[in-house]
Amino acid sequence: MGIDNLRHTNRVNKKTDAKKLDLYIERIANYDKDALAGLYHMTSASVYSFALSLLKNIQDAEDVLHDTYLQVYKTAASYKSMNKPLAWILTIARNLSLMKLRNRKKIVDSKPQDWNSAFEAIPSVTAEDRLVLVSCMDKLTDEERQIIMLHTVSGYKHREVAGFLKIPLSTALSKYHRAIKKLRILLLEEN
Repeated sequence: MGIDNLRHTNRVNKKTDAKKLDLYIERIANYDKDALAGLYHMTSASVYSFALSLLKNIQDAEDVLHDTYLQVYKTAASYKSMNKPLAWILTIARNLSLMKLRNRKKIVDSKPQDWNSAFEAIPSVTAEDRLVLVSCMDKLTDEERQIIMLHTVSGYKHREVAGFLKIPLSTALSKYHRAIKKLRILLLEEN
């Protein structure tokens, strides 16, 4: 399985899903817990991957995942739809992740087994593929991993990734292409 195919496995239908997510958030604003469950089902893999890419610790990422949906539930009434509901949710996750990093005042190195759980959410990735991908991802820098996870696993466009990481688009693109090139070389070595 190539890394390029991974990008298409978890990508959402942007227009349809944005409308659906907006409806879920609107229902959550009226305290509809079923809508929260639906929103969680559609977005939790992206939120978890994003939190894990920032925190590099599986337990902290799970905490942020939980806290993100609590915050969504509390603040859904103030949500203003701009057809980017997932960006709003990820902004909440990013802020919670940064607060967690500030509170612990250190960055814990990521462990390969943490990345395995991010790939488990993608049905087309086999156990063998996961082992190879985790091994390769471990050889990337933290920023390269974040860019790869956001673009290929979560399905964000490069400009969205640049916005999340607060880097210029050209930097996000060049780091992405260098990381993909590095992954291809590593995958060839693994095979």
